Amino acid sequence: MTSEAFVPAGFEPPTSLVTDRFRLEPLGPQHNEADHAAWSSSIEHIRTTPGYPDGNWPPLGGMTLEANLADLRRHAADFAAGTGFTFTVLNPADGDVIGCVYLYPAASADHDVEVQSWVRADRAELDIPLADALEAWLAAEWPWERVDRCGR
Repeated sequence: MTSEAFVPAGFEPPTSLVTDRFRLEPLGPQHNEADHAAWSSSIEHIRTTPGYPDGNWPPLGGMTLEANLADLRRHAADFAAGTGFTFTVLNPADGDVIGCVYLYPAASADHDVEVQSWVRADRAELDIPLADALEAWLAAEWPWERVDRCGR
């Protein structure tokens, strides 16, 4: 991996993580309405989640579905380009969006990747299990050695 590359050339990123409590798949435009409903119902909860210290996301006033769609398209483009990997967190029973996971290059030279995740306020009990599952998944299936778990 060069200093400029986020993942090694030819690396095929995993596209799912499945547990009995949640399932991850790449976030895309098809999740727009459910994603928008999930985070907009939990703004204060997400803002108190470890990894969201700047207080800028989610926006207190929310955003339109169109703006959210643009955000989801950007995340999908990043995934396709290998410059960032965003996953929606789904309830395995009904496929409802219950959270999100972001894997992006770390701002600090001390880390390879920054990992952020959130779950809806009504699914807060999944916050730590999700973070713990991500830690194991990253160690087993992803190329990074220096992971910034953003306070986890």
